[in-house]
Amino acid sequence: MKRVDDFRLKFGKKEVVPIIIGGMGVDISTAELALEAVRLGGIGHISDAMVQDVSDRRFDTEFVKEKTKFYKHNIDNSDKSSVQFDLGRLAEATKLHVGRTMEAKRGDGMVFVNCMEKLSMNSPRDTLQVRLNSALDAGIDGITLSAGLHLGSFGLMADHPRFRDAKLGIIVSSVRALQLFLRKTARLNRLPDFVIIEGPLAGGHLGFGMDWAQYDLATIVAEIAQFLKTEQLDIPLIAAGGIFTGSDAVSFLENGAAAIQVATRFTVANECGLPDKVKQEYFKASEEDIVVNTLSPTGYPMRMLRNTPAIGAGIRPNCEAYGYLLDGNGSCAYITAYNAQIVIHPDGKNISVPDKTCLCTHMRNYNCWTCGSLTHRLKDTTHKLADGRYQTLSAEHIFKDYQFSVDQQVALPI
Repeated sequence: MKRVDDFRLKFGKKEVVPIIIGGMGVDISTAELALEAVRLGGIGHISDAMVQDVSDRRFDTEFVKEKTKFYKHNIDNSDKSSVQFDLGRLAEATKLHVGRTMEAKRGDGMVFVNCMEKLSMNSPRDTLQVRLNSALDAGIDGITLSAGLHLGSFGLMADHPRFRDAKLGIIVSSVRALQLFLRKTARLNRLPDFVIIEGPLAGGHLGFGMDWAQYDLATIVAEIAQFLKTEQLDIPLIAAGGIFTGSDAVSFLENGAAAIQVATRFTVANECGLPDKVKQEYFKASEEDIVVNTLSPTGYPMRMLRNTPAIGAGIRPNCEAYGYLLDGNGSCAYITAYNAQIVIHPDGKNISVPDKTCLCTHMRNYNCWTCGSLTHRLKDTTHKLADGRYQTLSAEHIFKDYQFSVDQQVALPI
């Protein structure tokens, strides 16, 4: 009976254990979590979501404080079009986050950074280009392009000396999305080094509509594998979303996937950035507590716990400090929804915004409890302690359980 350890993900002569920890932002996939995956021979992600805030936490920089002070005059203004990121500071924060992680790297694995196109930051092209190229400058092993089609992202890196050296890949949820990406980037004569296929059971933002339940990861993987075979393209496929055990992983590795990407089980790892009280909420969750809604200002459906504090909260938009979801006109769906409530409650008190959430502020404060569809099974991976809490796990324990388990077994911690 095969185990995940019987397989290897190959990038030319480089081979790694085919386990990738997904890049959960904001600093939920910490550098410490990614570096454990690297030490164990796999691939770990960090995320560049709200990278200036992450830098402030990790290195005691003051990027957020400086930006807030600069735009303090605009805090009470509903028009956020003037709130821009300083590209030099954005580059500095990215290089700090990525560079320090790479300096700490030990082991045979690799570190990738997850880069969301939907973080448009009031200047979508320029801010994305800075984030991508700064990560390459800082020596990142690879970049995963997520939360968007990224039709122009390869072009934004094409002049960088590491454009053909670093491992560059994209997350898709359909064969059509991959076809579109390949068509738009064909002129650069540079194929992606990997494709992550994220199915409908994944956590956080979904690459589907509210009809997500009609889709199946195994079917999408098979469709994309057939497409690549027909086109005679040799690109490793990585299955993601709802892969809870090593046996689940093996089923994909035996049917066309070169690796698997997992995240849900690592949300309760000691190295994960979620506060312990939030990890306990994940452990306690039942299947009925997990919902998919349209609260995200990005336009994507999002899976989260039903009792997440972000739902219905009516906090004032804090774009002067953050503003990562402002489009090129300085607009955001949450700002629009919030301003509509201000018309009804001009005193600004007791406001509830039911249809959108201020994703920047709530993710920064760990009050947006995004989760995978199988989060309710986390309680079965550990022990319930005498005080009613659940024992958190080491990333090494979870990684090795994926790597070596058989027969749908989940190893409990000692």
